[in-house]
Amino acid sequence: MNYYSLFHRFLDSDLNYSDPLCPSYASCLGYLGVTSAVLFSNFGSAWGTWKSGVSIVHTGIRHPESVMKNVIPIVMAGVLGIYGLIVAVILAESIPIPLKSSDINGGKGGVNSYSLYSSLAHLCAGLCVGLSGLAAGGCIGIVGDAGVRAVGYRASQISLFPSSSGDKIGYDSIPDAGGSGAGGGDGGDDQNKLFVGMLIMLIFSEALALYGLIVALIVSQHTYSCGLPVA
Repeated sequence: MNYYSLFHRFLDSDLNYSDPLCPSYASCLGYLGVTSAVLFSNFGSAWGTWKSGVSIVHTGIRHPESVMKNVIPIVMAGVLGIYGLIVAVILAESIPIPLKSSDINGGKGGVNSYSLYSSLAHLCAGLCVGLSGLAAGGCIGIVGDAGVRAVGYRASQISLFPSSSGDKIGYDSIPDAGGSGAGGGDGGDDQNKLFVGMLIMLIFSEALALYGLIVALIVSQHTYSCGLPVA
């Protein structure tokens, strides 16, 4: 007994024509790809925005001047949702509607031309951009959270390492790479070094989602359409 043929005959029992490469459930896999692209990308975007936003509000209490400067993680996290939106729109437009012509399939119509090859390619494309955006969003959120807090602490001269000496306040008690110690300035150079380091980490974190977007766009172009049956 050929269970493969029985399975497809059960799925397409109401049709006179059934192509194993274009079953009726192929559209379900394609729309799962659309859902995955939007869902995971938006989840990563929300995750990164949440983590970074909390740290910006927290440091803005002591150092309001750094709020607009440290909003970069929020912007980079928001872009992740756009990546998923782009791929989802492309995939949704690539899923054809079943044919309804009265001249097809003995007058019944309803023949599916969307193949398993296309549906699995669209599912993989959605997962590529979605999961990449999810990973990038988590990375941006964690790096942005720690980086924004560090920049804010350095600018506010909050003492994270208390010292018995009264003339050393916060990070000013720690000499920088140039050898200058306490009282050498307001810590602006060290603050810029922290900000540049955070920015570099955020850029490479954003690149993870960009890699997934590129692969998703390439995979989404791999399609195969079933031919029309003979009436």
